[in-house]
Amino acid sequence: MDFKQLQYFVCVVDAHSFSRAAGMLKLAQPTLSRQIALLEKDLGYRLLTRTGRGVVPSEAGAALLVHARRMLESARMAREELSELQESPRGRVAVGLPPRIALGLSADLVALFRKSMPRVVISIFEGQSPQLREWLLEGKLDLALLFDPAPSTQLDYEQLLRETLLLVAPMQGSALPERVSLPFLSRYPMVLPAAPNAIRSLIDALLRPQQIELNVIAEVGAVQTVLSLVAQGIGCTILPAGALNLGAKQLMLRTSLIGPPTVYTNIVLASHRSGHVSRAVQETMRMLRAVDYAALRLPGVFDAADPMPGVE
Repeated sequence: MDFKQLQYFVCVVDAHSFSRAAGMLKLAQPTLSRQIALLEKDLGYRLLTRTGRGVVPSEAGAALLVHARRMLESARMAREELSELQESPRGRVAVGLPPRIALGLSADLVALFRKSMPRVVISIFEGQSPQLREWLLEGKLDLALLFDPAPSTQLDYEQLLRETLLLVAPMQGSALPERVSLPFLSRYPMVLPAAPNAIRSLIDALLRPQQIELNVIAEVGAVQTVLSLVAQGIGCTILPAGALNLGAKQLMLRTSLIGPPTVYTNIVLASHRSGHVSRAVQETMRMLRAVDYAALRLPGVFDAADPMPGVE
């Protein structure tokens, strides 16, 4: 067993396909298959199984996958630590961003990287917060910005932004009150982000104990699409104030505060709790802390110094 074989094994698992993995690795598929076969022979277990959904790890493969990721990550960190002996760090930093944050932040972040760390490649992965959190725990990401993540003994969280949740309605129809109580939310037809969206999870967790059931007429994955449907009069939605930046300048929308209690969502910087933190990752964390988040939000977003958690 060597590091190359482990790298090939992890790549096949992630790609769910030998052919796709071979393309990513720039190898001939027979060469890749032979290396995986040698790894299986060395370990004495079948590691991969072909199914209708593609290639998946066997029980033994799933056990190896955890250790393989750790070993490859340790090797990467060792290389980066040695490269930091040079004046300019090298390597790669993988950052996870929720889609609407990525829309407003990616260009500035890439530009900062090119200026501050020209020999470091930034890889930006977009996804819902629960998925990004899993990728962070699996070692696929170095850092992630998450909405209200679940606690973890393996991760550190640093609050960067606090946003008010608003009821958002189309301009046509009856005027909204300045504030809508939680029970009255059930009177509005709702177009909401589909689970496992972190905002949706926060809303459900808040209303479920009070036995408040929303009138959900549609679930949509992308916030931009939600805003478009609301602007067309399909229904209302509940979103953070900052999400309106994705469409408020082009779409005619009404908003109303929710509560009491006023409901907030938090954006946190998530990082690994233990292990060596490379200079490149440290510099990326500094960049994320220094971003002008006011440019990504509307009035109603509170300063990060305000206390957590989500409801007051």
